[in-house]
Amino acid sequence: MSYKFIDLFCGIGGFRVALEKRGLECVFSSDIDPYAQEVYKQNFGEKPSGDITEIPEKKIPKHDILCAGFPCQPFSISGKQGGISDPRGRLFYEIQRIADHHQPYILLLENVKNILTIDGGNIVETIKRKLEKIGYHLDKYILNASYFGVPQARERVYFVGLRKDMKITDKPSLASPPKEKYKAIFLKDILEKEVDKSFIVNRDDIKITKDENELECKLEPIRVGILNKGGQGERIYSPKGHAITQSAYGGGVGARTGLYNTEQGIRRLTIDECKKVMGFPTEHKVSSGTQGYQQLGNAVVPAMIGYVYDSIKKVL
Repeated sequence: MSYKFIDLFCGIGGFRVALEKRGLECVFSSDIDPYAQEVYKQNFGEKPSGDITEIPEKKIPKHDILCAGFPCQPFSISGKQGGISDPRGRLFYEIQRIADHHQPYILLLENVKNILTIDGGNIVETIKRKLEKIGYHLDKYILNASYFGVPQARERVYFVGLRKDMKITDKPSLASPPKEKYKAIFLKDILEKEVDKSFIVNRDDIKITKDENELECKLEPIRVGILNKGGQGERIYSPKGHAITQSAYGGGVGARTGLYNTEQGIRRLTIDECKKVMGFPTEHKVSSGTQGYQQLGNAVVPAMIGYVYDSIKKVL
C-alpha cells in the first residue's frame, strides 16, 4: 500500500524528498512564497497551491500523513519570538483545521528548538492541547542533524501527532526517538576543492587562534578564529568539524553559511555546499543568489525527516 501525505508550508520540498524516497505519495502541497513555488515545480513537476488560509479543507485530498515545517520566525531566537500571537505563528491553526477535518493517522511537524521555551513553555502546551482536542497524542523529539550523518549542527524539534486510536503498546505514544547514527562525516568531506574568489574573505582583521594541524575531527562546529569583533557571521570554523546552523537571514560577512578556514583561505560556503550540509542532492533546484540561501536556511533536512518517519512507520 502506498501511503499518501500532504506537504504544507512546503518550501523547497525537504519533506517530499524524504518521503518519496520511501515510496510515499504526495497528493497536495502548499506554500505562499512565489520563489518557493517555482523551484518546487522545477523539482517535482507541480506548482504548490498558494495561501493555505484561503484553501478550504474539503478541497485538500484525503491523506494518511500531514507534514508541515510551519514558519519558525515567530519562535526563533533571531526573530521577535512573538509565538502564536504573531500572524505567522497562527499558521499552526491551519494545521489544526486541516487535521481536524481529515484525521490523518500521523502529523509530522518540524520547528526550531526555541519553540519549547517561549512564554515559559505555554506555546508548546497550547499546541499540545489543541491537537489533543482534535484526537491526537503528541510526542516531541529534539534532534541534532550532526548525530545523523549530516555535517551541520542543526537542532530542531520534531513533533509527531499520533491519532489516538493508533496504538503501539497500551498507550498512544511513540516512546522513543530515532537512534543517532554518529556517522564520521565532516565538512572537509563535502567542500569543493576550488571556488570562485568571490567566496573568499580577504581582510586585515582576521585572527586565527587554533592550528588546523593540531585539531581532531569532531561531529560539531570547531571554532578556530574570528574577524572584526567575532559577532554573528564573524566567527571562523574548521573543516574538520561541522558547519554551523544554516540560516535564512543573519548578519556579518559569513551571514547564512558561516566562515570556514579552507585551503583556499577563509570563505563562505557555495550554494552546492549548502545543499550538501542540508542533506539535499546538488541537483535539487533552488532560486539564484541570496534567495537560494534563504530557501536552504528555511528548509527541513530530508535525512532527519526520513529517520523520524522510519521510527514511527510501524504504526501504519
